[in-house]
Amino acid sequence: MILEYYLTAHLSRRSLQRRALPLAAVALAGTLLVGSAQADSPTPADPTLTADLDAILSDARLANAQAGVVVVDAATGQPVYQHQPNALLTPASTMKTVTSTAALDLLGADHRFTTEVRTAGTRRGGVLVGDLVLRGGGDPSLRPQDLDDLAAKVAAAGITTVTGRVLADGSRYDNTPLGPGWAWDDEPYSYSPQISGLTLAPDAEYTMDAVQVTVTPGEAGKPAQVALNPAEAPMKLSGQITTGAAGSGSSADVERKRGVNELALTGSVAAGSAPAVFWTTVENPTVYTGDVFAGALARHGVRVVRPVAQATGSETSDALASHDSATIGELMAPMLKLSNNGIAEHLTKEIGKVKGGQGSWTAGLTQIKAYLKANGLELPAGRQVDGSGLSRYDLITPAKMNGLLQVARTKPWFQQWYDALPVAGNPARMVGGTLTARMRGTAAQDNVHAKSGSMSGVDNLAGYVTAPDGRQLVFTVMVSNFAGTSPRPLIDAIAVRLATGHPAAPSTAPSTAPAAPKSLTAPGARAAQDAPAAAPADAPEGGTRWEDCEQLARC
Repeated sequence: MILEYYLTAHLSRRSLQRRALPLAAVALAGTLLVGSAQADSPTPADPTLTADLDAILSDARLANAQAGVVVVDAATGQPVYQHQPNALLTPASTMKTVTSTAALDLLGADHRFTTEVRTAGTRRGGVLVGDLVLRGGGDPSLRPQDLDDLAAKVAAAGITTVTGRVLADGSRYDNTPLGPGWAWDDEPYSYSPQISGLTLAPDAEYTMDAVQVTVTPGEAGKPAQVALNPAEAPMKLSGQITTGAAGSGSSADVERKRGVNELALTGSVAAGSAPAVFWTTVENPTVYTGDVFAGALARHGVRVVRPVAQATGSETSDALASHDSATIGELMAPMLKLSNNGIAEHLTKEIGKVKGGQGSWTAGLTQIKAYLKANGLELPAGRQVDGSGLSRYDLITPAKMNGLLQVARTKPWFQQWYDALPVAGNPARMVGGTLTARMRGTAAQDNVHAKSGSMSGVDNLAGYVTAPDGRQLVFTVMVSNFAGTSPRPLIDAIAVRLATGHPAAPSTAPSTAPAAPKSLTAPGARAAQDAPAAAPADAPEGGTRWEDCEQLARC
């Protein structure tokens, strides 16, 4: 999460920018068990629809892949179409529908995260003899400006000197930073942030535990300038990016070495070209956030004598200042529209902390499982090991995913959640989200509200569409284990068919994407600068997980 569009393939070594059971749920529980794992639809009200969708699913691009499709009439709960409804498939980022609905139900849409500044010591006039504690409250949206505001409050309280340290406290959550089954070679990339109770997001889209690296060309033959945002990011730079002749293109690369905060700089940028922007994660987001806070204190005239250190969480301290995040309801839009992985993982651990007493994946997922059971969604069985779907250990059936979408419609928070889903073909980034470039010029545009989810060999779409007769349909399309040409045009063709009420031939053209502004280039400046705006649907697999790479069809 988190978060960004326009990722490129990292295997080509380009740094990436990655309560009581309601009656409706009782009826739903029976619906979920209709059909076997290999069965197609029962006889539908519209046999033409079955023929059309069967034809789409017989496309050669799905040869040897596994596809599951469920379409249900939202008003009646009756199946409209089913194909392998109970097949266990990889959800990728559609897993965020489970996590987000559970968070709204268990924590409440008004839940906020609170970050505190606390004093651990004795005040003597303007001197704090002791430490200043920055205690994280799990906020996935904490930004440098928020830390600056907290630093201003410290100065306003009359503190001018801290004889000890800034202690960065991320102990609200456990000390396991990466989820089960997350790929080690994804660690440097912004879609795979380390999770801590104290973290920092440098941008307005909450790309947490990340630093922005801007490479600006100089004169031909001279080194390029490299700047970090935030400037206090604890990064060592090694190597060099040079400035090539005008028009020479770019081979620049910025890649964090595994396990350390060291960036390897290689390649060149062309003289006179626009700055290239990369994003990379930071080892130990807790201390990183403390470093940025210490810089803010210095700017506000507060001198801290000793270096930043990590708190144990057991320090005795007194409250001095605090910052509250936006509500969870308000964080749904960046999480779902931009597929922000970090927000999803923070919600999972926050559920565990609030409802289970421990800010861990195990505690959070135990509560999410109970939420599903309480809403008639215990069966068919699946597996969830994280909140975002970044792990390939995750498994869910189309029937269960569709059942979740039906249950969501009965909840008091549904409208806010529905509005946070990506809207097909809508060009506004914070409306269309990951579906901005999909299904444009069709009846699905501004009609389909759905969560997408993809990684190498996986592509899914789950959400809602209004048919021509005014019925709202709930649909889930999941495809796993494909290789070669992407089946995304087939997934979109199913959604368009539901929206139009008549067959829509699936596209055989490559997926297209809008050109990525530099500031949004999910690390991989060269690809954003030199690659065409559209990448072939059968482009080499990138191994990436964050769905923003969908826009370049590179994963």
